[in-house]
Amino acid sequence: MKFGVVVFPGSNCDHDAYHAAKHVLGQRAEFLWHKESDLKDVDVVILPGGFSYGDYLRCGAISRFSSVMKEVVRHAERGGHVIGICNGFQILTESGLLPGALLRNASLKFVCKTVNLRVDNASTAFTSQYAGGQVLRIPVAHGEGNFYTDKDTLQSLEDNGQVVFRYAESDGSITDAANPNGSQNNIAGIINQQGNVLGMMPHPERVVEGLLGSSDGLGVFASLVETISGTVPALS
Repeated sequence: MKFGVVVFPGSNCDHDAYHAAKHVLGQRAEFLWHKESDLKDVDVVILPGGFSYGDYLRCGAISRFSSVMKEVVRHAERGGHVIGICNGFQILTESGLLPGALLRNASLKFVCKTVNLRVDNASTAFTSQYAGGQVLRIPVAHGEGNFYTDKDTLQSLEDNGQVVFRYAESDGSITDAANPNGSQNNIAGIINQQGNVLGMMPHPERVVEGLLGSSDGLGVFASLVETISGTVPALS
């Protein structure tokens, strides 16, 4: 299978995502410049973290108008898989592929640390390699990761099992202290109703092998390989 990693001006985690897919999992991978109008037959599109267009306007508000995003939306509407990480999550909400918005952190400070992340839905194309309730250790690095949506949409996300990841304590309990940015219901990642678009603020691509201190994030990418190609990657 083939991953496509979109590169916006300001992306800084594109090479990490490419490395996870290409060198750790041994899959085909290709960078997609933001001006591209051809996704080059990729199976999965990754919108990486970083500071697209400098984040000088509301995060993702400019990126969503990039030429490549028209094709990303079409890809998703055809059932193709898309994952947005950090800034990529912000772009997904701005482009309408996911509900809600990412506001400034409640502390009004940039947060950069490793957090506990509970897998709340292990029955998705992005989490099949994990167990429900499993707690991962994944880094976050953002100033605008405070997920917010209206009351009805929030309830719908909860009722439909669309909350995939939550910030948690090491034992999996949900507390305000475990929430690094003030997100509603400690939400760290959500999926669309069709199950083919995931947005998450933590960075799984930064913890995919022992050399990086942990491989807790590799399951996100390995789950996609398992779902799409029908093979189970050998994880380290």
